[in-house]
Amino acid sequence: MVSTLQTNHKKIGVAVIGTGFGQKVHIPGLQAHPHTEVVAVYHRDINKAKAIAASHQIPHAGDTIADIVNLPAVQAVTIATPPFLHYEMAKTVLQAGKHLLLEKPTALNAAEAKELYQLAQKQNLIATLDFEFRFVPGWQRFSQLLSAGYVGNKRLIRIDWLGSSRADASRPWNWYSSQDKGGGALGSLGSHAFDYIYWLFGPVRKLSAYLSTAIPTRIDPASGETKPVNTDDTCVLALELADGTPCQLTISAVVHAPRTHWIEVYGDRGTLVLGSENQKDYIHGFRVWGSQAGKALTEIEIPSELMFSENHADGRISAFIRVVDQWIQGIHSQQQIVPSLREGVYSQLLMDLSHQSHKTASWVDVPSLESYLGN
Repeated sequence: MVSTLQTNHKKIGVAVIGTGFGQKVHIPGLQAHPHTEVVAVYHRDINKAKAIAASHQIPHAGDTIADIVNLPAVQAVTIATPPFLHYEMAKTVLQAGKHLLLEKPTALNAAEAKELYQLAQKQNLIATLDFEFRFVPGWQRFSQLLSAGYVGNKRLIRIDWLGSSRADASRPWNWYSSQDKGGGALGSLGSHAFDYIYWLFGPVRKLSAYLSTAIPTRIDPASGETKPVNTDDTCVLALELADGTPCQLTISAVVHAPRTHWIEVYGDRGTLVLGSENQKDYIHGFRVWGSQAGKALTEIEIPSELMFSENHADGRISAFIRVVDQWIQGIHSQQQIVPSLREGVYSQLLMDLSHQSHKTASWVDVPSLESYLGN
């Protein structure tokens, strides 16, 4: 999948806000991309901001978002902070007239996400979400086969996303343990799952969700005391898609599973499976299998043109570069792209409705994205 960007465009000056995932993925990805230049970095501690900037040869550092977005060299901003900071930070970026690349989940609720989407539209800015599974080679081949009718009429979809990142009960309490701060497995993983369900299979008509917490307390590193965890670490959801297909989605961050991320699609003509057993890298390792008319599953080759041009040791960088590529194409052409904040709104809406379903122990109807954005 080769970039179609014209080489005569000047590099886009990008500021990076958030220095955890930002340092691991955003900065190396942006510095590897031929059409972006990291010109500024934000950290709330100015000394840390300057140290990070120096270590990555970034010319500017700041400890306020206003300082960052007011730099003439900054044309666009990426945000990789915890979810509870997204709304205010993204709003400041968009109000300053800067293009935006935002980590998921979009915000703390769909109302905030919708406001950001409308602001980006009003400002005529290109804003995208880092929904990187849309850009992973195995996933793209899987999408091609579905679109070509490989399975025929869909009868059942099963999705398991199982990991152990929160399985250690001694892992300390942090923002992930707080619902008010946007933590939990549904926000971390479900936000991705809801986006790729929409991309691969279409909208959802209704859903039922059960959210549980296997590890109800963790040690607060600041006080050394036990602190309650009020976020989910396992989510079991039943979805009815708009076309009537039933979909089962199971997510957990506290299990040791041999198959980490698996999607199975069963139709009247065939079966498609996408999966990875890679425990350390949730991007690399995806393979595709298929069978038709009840025959044995066989692996399906991923065409070379879909493969990453460079396999970074951290697969998230390889996928992130493709998200950036899409974003930069949109900035240069001034054409809205997919995924945009629009898709971020839908993912957030499904997350909100999942919490509602869990609280009421009932099925919840899902409005169309068009009707929700039109309200």
